[in-house]
Amino acid sequence: MQIELKTSLKALEKAKKLGPKGVLKRLDKMGVVGRGGASFPTGRKWKIALETSSDEKFVICNADEGEPGTFKDKLIIKKNAETMIEGILIAAYTIGAKRCFIYLRGEYDHLRIELETKIKEIIKKSGLAVTIEIIRGAGAYICGEETSIIQSIMGNRGHAMYKPPYPPVEGLWGKPTIVNNVETLTGVSQSILFDDWDSSLRLFSLSGNVENPGVYEFPLGVKMSKILDVVRSKNKIKAVSFGCFGGFMKIKKNMEITHENICKEGCQHGAFSMIFIDETHNIVDVSYTIAKFYTYESCGKCTPCREGTIRLLERIKQVKEGKATKKDLELLKEFAEHVQETSLCGLGQSAGNYILTGLKHFKSDYLEYLK
Repeated sequence: MQIELKTSLKALEKAKKLGPKGVLKRLDKMGVVGRGGASFPTGRKWKIALETSSDEKFVICNADEGEPGTFKDKLIIKKNAETMIEGILIAAYTIGAKRCFIYLRGEYDHLRIELETKIKEIIKKSGLAVTIEIIRGAGAYICGEETSIIQSIMGNRGHAMYKPPYPPVEGLWGKPTIVNNVETLTGVSQSILFDDWDSSLRLFSLSGNVENPGVYEFPLGVKMSKILDVVRSKNKIKAVSFGCFGGFMKIKKNMEITHENICKEGCQHGAFSMIFIDETHNIVDVSYTIAKFYTYESCGKCTPCREGTIRLLERIKQVKEGKATKKDLELLKEFAEHVQETSLCGLGQSAGNYILTGLKHFKSDYLEYLK
């Protein structure tokens, strides 16, 4: 297969001139943070792996992208995989890794052959003694979590592990491992190459009851009204969901979309997926779908999540069937808080967000179903 590459590897060349410590300083200076949801400073994560002594180190590119409503990484892999691959090579050079992995979402397998060809050509062009292996995920939402990815790559069941130790200290086969999202690694290459790279820019996955769904780039602080002007909707939009784990929020047209403002509403921005919900939908119905998703995707390792997601689904179903009372809503809220506070990993710790924010901002939707 003959594929035209879109990279000259100038970012990698510049990284080599800077040296590992220079790369870390550059990432910190440019404000590079994780784009998978946690927003952890990338330079700080890499520094831990660099300074941890080991005979072997690893790099994992998280291309699992299993969060409903999120599809930005797929676009990068299709349109600009070269820059992502260059970011992986820069990461490997910086921490001293020889083996790298791309954990590719199972549903993206149709992108694998072309991606493998690009990897082969770019590594050859780079001159680095590095390998990049594609690991195909099997559709488990939990494997978007870094310790679950590590377990899966090692051939184990995708279960979240207790932290610490954290992956940059002890990851794959007990060795230092950095796990970064597709968009993060793409940003690494750009931030090293371009002095005017803007750390505030984010890729937004926009979908739902809108006429123009898609991936759009906006700076943090963009007003909700501008996003609504872009996506447009036939009916009045009453809510936005930040993916299954991010929770529901009322539409506030003058609100600036920032981490802080989203958190004030009890929501989590995650990877900036925004699913718009119009006034023809009841939040309880949407919550019921999310509850089924969490019940199915729980890995089952910890009891609060394994059993709690089932109890939440049962309670939501009770509301939908008109069999609940106001007291049942109080119990539903209590269950959601308990699951979040006692679960092992991010899946369970976010499994009640859609309920807590739904009850906070759209309690009238719940009251419509009460007997």
